[in-house]
Amino acid sequence: MNKRLLALSVAILATLTSQAQSLRPSAGASVVPPLTRTQPEAPHQADFIVAVVNSEPITNNEVRLELQRVLQQLAQQRRPQPDSKELARQVLERLINEKAQLQLARESGIRVDDAAVDQAEQNIARQNQMDVAELHRRVVKDGVVLSQFRAQLRDQLMLTRLRERDVEPRVRVSDLEVDQYLRDQKNSDPATLQVNLAQILVAVPDAASPVQIAALKAKAQRALDRARAGEDFVTLVREFSDAADSATGGQLGLRTTDRYPPLFIEATQNLGAGAVSQLVRSGAGFHILKVLEKSRSGMPAMTVTQSRARHILLRVSPQLSEAAARSKLSEFKKRLVAGQADFATLARDNSQDGSAAQGGDLGWANPGMFVPEFEEVMNRLTPGQISDPLVSRFGVHLIQLTERRNATLSPREQRETVRALLREKKLDETYATWAQDLRGRAYVEMRAPPQ
Repeated sequence: MNKRLLALSVAILATLTSQAQSLRPSAGASVVPPLTRTQPEAPHQADFIVAVVNSEPITNNEVRLELQRVLQQLAQQRRPQPDSKELARQVLERLINEKAQLQLARESGIRVDDAAVDQAEQNIARQNQMDVAELHRRVVKDGVVLSQFRAQLRDQLMLTRLRERDVEPRVRVSDLEVDQYLRDQKNSDPATLQVNLAQILVAVPDAASPVQIAALKAKAQRALDRARAGEDFVTLVREFSDAADSATGGQLGLRTTDRYPPLFIEATQNLGAGAVSQLVRSGAGFHILKVLEKSRSGMPAMTVTQSRARHILLRVSPQLSEAAARSKLSEFKKRLVAGQADFATLARDNSQDGSAAQGGDLGWANPGMFVPEFEEVMNRLTPGQISDPLVSRFGVHLIQLTERRNATLSPREQRETVRALLREKKLDETYATWAQDLRGRAYVEMRAPPQ
């Protein structure tokens, strides 16, 4: 399920747009997706209609239950609760918009079959690290009837498809807009430049003799030579650094340049991400500085952590069930870990993917290039590690991470990153306008205020 589009579905509530939209909840939160409303407990008062949208009613219980869910989320996030009457008004407006959009989706022929709902349940279960049976148990424990849970999943998929059809095609970002944005950022206040540095500090005592200083400088130079030769900087930090930040790999944190010592900025101002400075002498000793990231506020990151992985994909079919595919890949993993098989050979012989001819190699990938369920598992691996079998919308995978690196985006990739940023902004604005227009065309009769 598209998390960005789930977020868009509540964009009309200005005071609630920062609430969690991910299908993976925070610790202690319900596993039910954000838009799911629980079944009512036995109401203490008779229900009544608060609004009618194109002849379909919205009841007081619907508003009350949605309000309870929103208040629960605010409490979990330790956010202050807004005025109750204003919040109830916003919740009712959200329900009106949602009902009008669902009516349009149905009238225009959008349908969601059971297989799509099954897939959505599987995605939610995977993202919460459980199977579908456990998801169902948790849903019931949270007070939700399974048939209602699936009906609401179906509604959200229908809304997603409606917005993909009616909203996304309206959004275009021209080359001129990208050029203008890049010029604006280039001419912005230098104080908006943010830098993340990592350091190795070879400390020099205040009373050090010239001989001691020379020995410490030589030690720092050895560390610098090894860093420039490509050795892992975090390992060198642990070996050489006397700074208190050595436990975090020497990282000083992403901050504006005015919050760094001028010496550090002067030494790194002409360096790109991944580069290492000359020795820098300060009152504390000799510093070796590595540029981890440079960015401007308002600009997307121009350096990314790239991953290179290979995989074996088995597609689920009438001849191969998901359980059988999992079992087969689990056996592959046992053989690989025991050194009895070669990953590339297994991929060439078994993988049902275009990468099979390359031994399953997927090449260097930027964040977001793979489907979330695949990328989430890959990101938890260390180089050389093999995952357990995982299910995606394409089938069942076995992944091995081979390498990981920090890379500066090419000029073309930078432009596409900016284009995506501008498109996201336009998409939010376009959705808000579209939803407002649809709300204006709907017949809405307000009855009694919600209680």
